[in-house]
Amino acid sequence: MHNRKTFIILLPIIFVFLFIVGCNNNHEQNSNSAELQIAAASDLTLAFTELGKMFEEETGTKVTFSFGSTGQLADQIANGAPFDVFAAANVKFVDDLKAKGHVMPDSQKMYALGRIGIATVKDSSLKVTNLEDLLKPEVKKIAIANPDHAPYGLAAKQAFQAVGIWDEIETKLVYGRNISDTLTFIETGNVEAGIIALSLVKEEDVHFSLIESQLHEPIKQSIAVINGTEQERTAKEFIKFILGPTGQPVMERYGFSLPKENE
Repeated sequence: MHNRKTFIILLPIIFVFLFIVGCNNNHEQNSNSAELQIAAASDLTLAFTELGKMFEEETGTKVTFSFGSTGQLADQIANGAPFDVFAAANVKFVDDLKAKGHVMPDSQKMYALGRIGIATVKDSSLKVTNLEDLLKPEVKKIAIANPDHAPYGLAAKQAFQAVGIWDEIETKLVYGRNISDTLTFIETGNVEAGIIALSLVKEEDVHFSLIESQLHEPIKQSIAVINGTEQERTAKEFIKFILGPTGQPVMERYGFSLPKENE
C-alpha cells in the first residue's frame, strides 16, 4: 500500500519530466531539420554550391538553392515565393523589395562585386580578346544574359554602348535567361562567343578575357533575409557566414571582391 501511495504522488512529477524531455527532443529535432531556401543569382552557382556544403557541415542546416536571373527571382519573391534568403546580382533589386516590405531592412548586406568578360570555347580558333573583336565577320552570334532582368546582361550592354558598338553588335545577340544559360550557349557551340561572369569560368572549358570594369556600372551584389521566414536566425547566420572569414576567401577564389561598404 505504501508503495502505491508513493507511486501516485510521484506520477505527476514523472509526467512533467517526460513532457519536458519530449519538448527538448522536439526542439532538437527542429533545429537539426532546419532548412534554408535561398534564391540566388546564377553567377553564384559555383561559389554558393561550395559554400552551401560548408555551411551545412558547420551548422547541420540543409541549404537548398534556386539559381536564376536576379530580376525573375525578385518577381517570385514579390509574389510570395517561400524563400528565406535572396542573394541578388544587383543591389537595386533588393532595394526595390525592401521598399515594398518584402525583405528585412536590417538584414541587407553588400556581399560582392562581380566582373564580366568575353568567353569562347577552349577549342575555338577565334582570337577574341576585346569587345571590338566581336565585330569580326566570323563571329556570327554572341550570347549575353537578357539585360532586361539579368544584371550581368545589363553590364554587357553598357560595355558595348561605352565602346560605341552596341548598334552593330545588337543584331548578333542571343539572349540567355540568365548568366548560366549564356555560358551554356557558348559551351554547346550555339554561339561563337559570349559575355559571362568571371565567377562561372572554368579554365579547362573556355578562353576568357576580362572586360574593363570602367566600361559598365559596378555590379554591386546584395543579400537579405525575406520577411515572413520561419528561419530568420539561421538565415542571418548564413549571411554572416558568407561575409565572414570562411566565406570571403571562397568568394574571392571565384572572382568576386568584397565591396568597400562592408570593409
